[in-house]
Amino acid sequence: MEAKAVAKYVRMSSSKLKPVTDLVRGKDLNEALTILKFTPGKGSELIEKVVKSAAANAENNHEMDPDKLYVAEINANQGPTMKRWRPGAQGRAGMILKRTSHIYVTLKEREAAVKPAKETKKEEVR
Repeated sequence: MEAKAVAKYVRMSSSKLKPVTDLVRGKDLNEALTILKFTPGKGSELIEKVVKSAAANAENNHEMDPDKLYVAEINANQGPTMKRWRPGAQGRAGMILKRTSHIYVTLKEREAAVKPAKETKKEEVR
């Protein structure tokens, strides 16, 4: 069972978002939200919003336990680029690229892992 959330056409380049996504990939939900809360920059706020949306989807739509959730997949892919023109010297014009991103988050529930029994035999040292 998994819960997903997507934010499309976010007005920030994916190269600024990717380092923040790498911080929370594979972390528990509460730990990921804490990391995002204390990470400076606009990118962490945008990603935090999507992670909270995925958590709400998991709890309300899929009836998953919020304490067992972790960030299984998180991506910030490049969206369409808006092209704008800025006047330059001597009648020229320079292009400005306003980049956008798509943020994808997937949360899954951790399985209760069965720990293997420890061996009680001690190895003899020669």
